[in-house]
Formats: sequence, C-alpha cells, structure tokens
Amino acid sequence: MITRVTPELVRDARRYAFRYGCESCAHYEIERSECSNGYPNAAHRERSLGERGTVVFCKLFELG
Repeated sequence: MITRVTPELVRDARRYAFRYGCESCAHYEIERSECSNGYPNAAHRERSLGERGTVVFCKLFELG
C-alpha cells in the first residue's frame, strides 16, 4: 500500500514510535538485507519519513 507522507503522519510516527520498514520486520534477513519471503524490498527499507513523498507498506509486515 502506498501512502502519502503528510506532516500528520510524520508527527504520529514519532509520537507512537511507528515501525514500517523492513529492518523492523520479522521476515527481514539482516545478514543478506533481504526479505525471507523473496519480496523485493527497496521501497520498504527504512528512511526518515521526512525524506519521502510517499511510504510503501508491505502487506506481510510483521513486527520482529
């Protein structure tokens, strides 16, 4: 799901310690920097929300 980054989203992400990137997902393989399910992850990697116009949420995201 692609979501537009708004000031409200940035504020709420900071306030609630929102996790959205591959690095926080249970399916992320740190050693290989890849998804264990084989999904491409370049669009899902963590960067500051302030650096983006949109954020892409993975349908398989699961807190690790």
